[in-house]
Amino acid sequence: MARASTGFPCRVRRRWAALRDRRETGEAGVQMAIALPLVVLATLAVVQASLFYLGREIALTAAREGVAAGRTWQAGPEQGAQRARAVLDRTAGDLLRSPAVSTAGSTGTRVRISVTGTVVSVLPGVGDLHITQSASGPVERWTQAPRGD
Repeated sequence: MARASTGFPCRVRRRWAALRDRRETGEAGVQMAIALPLVVLATLAVVQASLFYLGREIALTAAREGVAAGRTWQAGPEQGAQRARAVLDRTAGDLLRSPAVSTAGSTGTRVRISVTGTVVSVLPGVGDLHITQSASGPVERWTQAPRGD
């Protein structure tokens, strides 16, 4: 029987495999150095969008609660503003910074409550995000039914 050749082609293949393995070392580290900042940035963007949405919902809830309190019988816009501030104190925490409640636009027949504030930014290079939410509704009052003669 003839013995398997361990000549030139086998040595070249083994040497080439060793060089190829040596050449690819550290490639995963480079890939992670490129991909990891993008993954972290995408994660922060999702967190920022969630914080903005939650801040808007808190402001809108406070405005709606304020309108509900301000439009009741013999109440006024100031009672609505007080209720909106109470809701903000109870729910906003540190999420909605510098909240302000306004009754601008309220009339004798309609109550309008606006809540403004800022949401802190977690993205580098992006400033705080400003939020304004408003709600309005008719004031409850007694009216006479039209007479149909």
